[in-house]
Amino acid sequence: MALADNTGCAKAGEDFTFPEIIELNVGGQVYITRHPTLVSVPGSLLWEMFTQKNARSLARDSKGRFFVDRDGFLFRYILDYMRDQQLVLPDHFPERSRLQREAEYFALPELVKMLSPRLSKQNSLGDDPCQSDPEEPSPSAEAARSLSSAAPQPSAGPGGAMGAAVADARRAGFTTIGYRGSYTLGRDSQTDAKFRRVARIMVCGKTSLAKEVFGDTLNESRDPDRPPERYTSRYYLKFTFLEQAFDKLADAGFHMVACNSTGTCAFAHDQTDDRIWTSYTEYVFYRE
Repeated sequence: MALADNTGCAKAGEDFTFPEIIELNVGGQVYITRHPTLVSVPGSLLWEMFTQKNARSLARDSKGRFFVDRDGFLFRYILDYMRDQQLVLPDHFPERSRLQREAEYFALPELVKMLSPRLSKQNSLGDDPCQSDPEEPSPSAEAARSLSSAAPQPSAGPGGAMGAAVADARRAGFTTIGYRGSYTLGRDSQTDAKFRRVARIMVCGKTSLAKEVFGDTLNESRDPDRPPERYTSRYYLKFTFLEQAFDKLADAGFHMVACNSTGTCAFAHDQTDDRIWTSYTEYVFYRE
């Protein structure tokens, strides 16, 4: 009787056919797709998995879904490729090399070729946006630098001020300054608040612009070797007066285009109802 049951199981395994709709658990991410999609690339790992006659050898999770122990996030791009053999990635996709490794695991040679970085005529990586340094000078910055070097230098005569204004106009960009502040407010909101002084004014933006605007009043100790065309958020000013920072930015041709502030409140201590308000504020300036 037991022998007959085993024979029946073997026969069932030999005649097994996969359903039209298949559920997959890939690294904890659940995907639902059609069986023809999974076998659309002959010779691939998924094709081998879902064309075999006996599915009992395939791993399943507790809910009966077929389990694949790979990166669940990147599998969506593998599945997209299986649908129409085309590769479509988001702009500035940061996981290109990892996706290439997943394509190699799933035995998709054409996808591996699509993901491989290509050498341009200048022997540089020209087809892989992930290889570029996000802080490298932009084309507009390079063009502005070329124009600045080609233009005549401003003279010290009557035309010197106009020449300086033209030179400043070529270095357009944004600069952000921010500060943290706090004050204590008692139970009676009509009483005077006890303000604390601004401890530090921070500067964010392109290094060359920050040095041009603030000069010797800029503290570069936290980021001393930053190249001129790179960006930083680690500079701060040697003074603590916001109006002084605004004056310097206005003198350099900047104007404010945005500002924002956030605040939190907490009780000073258990014995009183005094509350300490802490805020962080940023001002964004732009020069055309």
